[in-house]
Amino acid sequence: MSFPSAAENDLTREEIAFRHYYARELPVLEHASAFFMALLQTVLAKAGDIEISKVEARVKDREECIRKFSRKYRATLEEGGIDYEIQDYITDLVGLRVVCLYEDELERVSDIVRSHFDVIDVTDKVTAVESTEASFGYKGLHLDLRLNAEQAALPQNAAYAHIPFELQVRTIIQDSWSVLDHKIKYKKSIPAELKRRINVLSALFELADREFRQIRDATNAELLHAVDETAEAADDNGAGQPSLQIQAIGSELNAFTFLKIANHFFKDFEFEAHKVDLFVDDIRAWSPGITRSRFNALMRENIAVVKRYRQFFEEQNPDGSFNPYTVIRHCLYLGDKTVFRRALRNSSREAFESWLLVNMPVQNL
Repeated sequence: MSFPSAAENDLTREEIAFRHYYARELPVLEHASAFFMALLQTVLAKAGDIEISKVEARVKDREECIRKFSRKYRATLEEGGIDYEIQDYITDLVGLRVVCLYEDELERVSDIVRSHFDVIDVTDKVTAVESTEASFGYKGLHLDLRLNAEQAALPQNAAYAHIPFELQVRTIIQDSWSVLDHKIKYKKSIPAELKRRINVLSALFELADREFRQIRDATNAELLHAVDETAEAADDNGAGQPSLQIQAIGSELNAFTFLKIANHFFKDFEFEAHKVDLFVDDIRAWSPGITRSRFNALMRENIAVVKRYRQFFEEQNPDGSFNPYTVIRHCLYLGDKTVFRRALRNSSREAFESWLLVNMPVQNL
């Protein structure tokens, strides 16, 4: 016969029963946590175009479960004389969090998970916060979920079919706010002046979320405009003719104008944003104040020669790389060997010069 320990003497019968339940089920809950996270990552990856910062999973702390139950349910149940088991009221024993980059992706994630899971309940934390001045925060969307019938019927999922879990969907800004929000002490009794300051700060976080989304949209629009202009210029000049005309003589070379020109010369190559940023920064360091018309001229005047060299290089170096960035570097160097000397490494420059001496002796003078 076992007796309660000293630590359990102050606990109710239901709390003791929950502790035993938690200890017994913890291994299953931990496996379920990992399973749901892997499944969710797979589901979101298939969507393709949602920018996810991270996906996390955890099993809720035992004592936090008891505190949550006491805070939300105990008084009502006991006043009504209702028998209960604590675990029946903790829907987030297993909890997952998806952190998106932009606020308009929250509902998209919600729509995707609804097609793979049954929704038990939904809590829009943003709306809840906006509806009262007594709460602080900017906390995203919470969904209580379980596997839908199709997923639950799969043999490999059977062990988890009965386990619900909570999914929190937040932006990076909302997630940061939540972390800081938990550090604010005595929120129920906080003085009015401090409450006002916290609400102002919360609004600034919300504004930051909105601004990041609008900056993304404006950047995408600028890129789309550059692509459209490039396509129109190519149509005007004839297919396959590398003679893109740049009308704005004095406009600076930046990532957008670089892409407008580079996409014309390398139609099948996908330029990654972060690499473009770094490469354009290098070009402007080599030639401060370089305009997009100057860059375009250097490309147009030298690309035919560089393509001939690329063919030679690839024949001599079957495992070597001569990607569009390398082509551009050689075009810039060939156009002005003094200004763009740093565009090529010593070994690359020497190899190119040796080829030029044999194949383009006038060019090399």
